[in-house]
Amino acid sequence: MSSREAAKMGDILAMEADLLGMIKEYLKVGEFEETVHSFDKECKNKGKLVPKPQGNTLRDSKILIIQKDLLSSFDDGDHKVFFELWTENVPSEVRDTDAQAQRLEFYLHIHFTIYPLKNHPGRHDRAEFEDRISHFKQYLETRGAALSQTTEFLPYYALPFVPNPAVHPSFRDLFQDSWMPQLKVKLEQFLSVTLKPSNTPRLLTLYKEGGRTTKEAMQQLQLQLVESERRTANYMRKFSKMQAVYHNLIGITAELVDSLEATISGKMISPEYLQSVCVRLISSQMRQSVAQSTDFTRPGTASSLLRASIAPQRPKEVPMLPSLDYEKLKKDLVEGSDRLRSLLLQALRWRLTRSLHGEQRDTVLQAYISNDLLERYGTKQKTVLHLMRSKNETVRQYAARLINAFASLAEGRVYLSQIPFLLKLLTEALRREEKDSLTRENVLVALQKLSLRRSQQTAMIADELIGWLVDELQDSDCLSDYTLEYSVALLMNLCLRTKGKRKCAENAKHVLKVLTDLLGHENHEIRPYVNGALYSILCIPSVRQEAREMSVEEILCCYSKEENPELNRQIEFIIKQLNSAEEEGPESDDEDEEDDDEEDLMETDLDKEEILQPQPRELSGESLLTTEYLGIMTNMAKVKRRSAPPPQPSVDEPLQRPVTPGSHRNVNTM
Repeated sequence: MSSREAAKMGDILAMEADLLGMIKEYLKVGEFEETVHSFDKECKNKGKLVPKPQGNTLRDSKILIIQKDLLSSFDDGDHKVFFELWTENVPSEVRDTDAQAQRLEFYLHIHFTIYPLKNHPGRHDRAEFEDRISHFKQYLETRGAALSQTTEFLPYYALPFVPNPAVHPSFRDLFQDSWMPQLKVKLEQFLSVTLKPSNTPRLLTLYKEGGRTTKEAMQQLQLQLVESERRTANYMRKFSKMQAVYHNLIGITAELVDSLEATISGKMISPEYLQSVCVRLISSQMRQSVAQSTDFTRPGTASSLLRASIAPQRPKEVPMLPSLDYEKLKKDLVEGSDRLRSLLLQALRWRLTRSLHGEQRDTVLQAYISNDLLERYGTKQKTVLHLMRSKNETVRQYAARLINAFASLAEGRVYLSQIPFLLKLLTEALRREEKDSLTRENVLVALQKLSLRRSQQTAMIADELIGWLVDELQDSDCLSDYTLEYSVALLMNLCLRTKGKRKCAENAKHVLKVLTDLLGHENHEIRPYVNGALYSILCIPSVRQEAREMSVEEILCCYSKEENPELNRQIEFIIKQLNSAEEEGPESDDEDEEDDDEEDLMETDLDKEEILQPQPRELSGESLLTTEYLGIMTNMAKVKRRSAPPPQPSVDEPLQRPVTPGSHRNVNTM
């Protein structure tokens, strides 16, 4: 046997041994003990070499080394080594999609940028700082650009343009002794979770990577590629057309400049020449036949036609969407497969979120309500709303998304509030779903929007939702900014009611501790709701007494030193409430008071992170509805539009009427 053949045989034996090792690892993880014993015995009889399963020992040691190197380069300020290790070892899907990872990466870039100024503020380190500033600018223009619209990070986009950040008031927190250790703790926690070794057998990993998952991903990518190519071809056609028009205009402009120069030297321009130029000019904007049949000898004709060609067009009449067969829809939503249910829930939501604001959207919602889409009057054991209890996570998520879309519109909230068991389904899902799931997020946001209505507030308070919210907000760092804002806003809306305040008074110390901690949260969007909740519950004498014992006034005074006049004025009102001697105010729960609930709260977040993608030749969205569920056209009665939005309180005072984050931001913008 030649040396080449021997080497080839050795490679085959090594591959066979590695494959046998993967089989044994899979059997051991699956606890097939007798099979493992028989497998070992038979391999031994056949003279097959089976390597011992590697286990997690090697992977654990490698991960520990990587973690140690990352933390060491963090301490040394070695940004090049750190970000090389970061890019190699933190999965790209985590770095690109996980909000926590993106926030941490932003602060890490700040840490390495200001490191020379913090440790050795000398002339040499100043030059190093300038070099790092250029790296930071590059990051802000690339990966960091995604966070430019976030209030938390917006001030740091000015960092590269500040001559001495160490003395600038906007960046003084970065130079505190506690800032770097706190960031390091967050980094350690993130690495311990992200770089955790996997217990998945290698054989299963190979199957997943080379099996159906990859095939489905390829199909989806192919669909996206075809769509992208179609759009590209369309844009190229438009570009070529615009380029031709542009070249024509440049040529005509050059001729007109020549003509103007000729008139200066006394040469006359003939009417025929002007006519030909105008025809060419107008032909680029309008049909050639129109240009040739127009008399341009009349002064102002050409200029009038040109101005008319670029005048804004009158808005077209908005078409109404086709009617649907709602009985068939509801039947398939209850009895269809999980895949069909999910696609229908998605399509029905898209009808609301993608319709044009105004008459078109009102007509869609009115059709849903008049046909009782969610089966408010349903007497069957299983209705569309019971999809919230489906065993399929996608069905539950898309049912929650549709309910959230209903809750985004005033008439939709009226409809939902008339369903007796809806709140039970929603609060049940709130307590059952995983913390970071989109299902729970949509349920929470829907509840917050429903809390604009007094009847729903009363039911939520009775269902102990205040205690649940306070416990959730105790660990606010685990919540996304979106979830955090709606959680605090929901708590504030419930605290505006007398029963809500009394519920807080039952555990006043815990509630006050959570609310005062939230005042220091880095997400400043939640402060108006925290202030509103504090102001409300402090009208209860027992809560005021507890607040005095906890030195809440001193805590509030610390925050009033910030350069935020609006926040300072609100804190003044809260401190005044804290020191008042008034008894508890009048009962508010039994008053015959109307709901100030007229807002359209439809958000783009309703359609974010769609996990449901159509397969090849599978109908979805509007095409699914109009192909399979087209109904008889009916003339829907137009929805009465409500008049003006409710009056808003002065920005000086803490909020004292129910709001949602979306509506509050709109009011502030106005």
